[in-house]
Amino acid sequence: QLQASGGGLVQAGGSLRLSCAASGRTYTRYNMGWFRQAPGKEREFVGAITVGGGTTSYADSVKGRFAISRDSAKNTVYLQMNSLKPEDTAVYYCAAKSLWSATMDQVQEYPFWGQGTQVTVSS
Repeated sequence: QLQASGGGLVQAGGSLRLSCAASGRTYTRYNMGWFRQAPGKEREFVGAITVGGGTTSYADSVKGRFAISRDSAKNTVYLQMNSLKPEDTAVYYCAAKSLWSATMDQVQEYPFWGQGTQVTVSS
């Protein structure tokens, strides 16, 4: 089971760090992704990180502002969000898949999903 946490209300330009904690299953052998879904919009890719944490991939909209990391000892993945903008407002989800591929940005590629956490950025 995956559980995202750390969301909240923040002013534009601020920062938040989201966590995705795993329980009941060890996700240390899974590549992890972060997605977000704003009201009335489709779920979209934010970024992903490999099993070992050595490779990351980001959507152009967050590149340079967001950073993904993982702590295998804690079975936890993090999403550090800086320079937040109102358009970053969404429910953020973490997800896991076994193989790293060119389709890491595709929602349907991830079999395991956590419950989301709300991020609201005020202008």
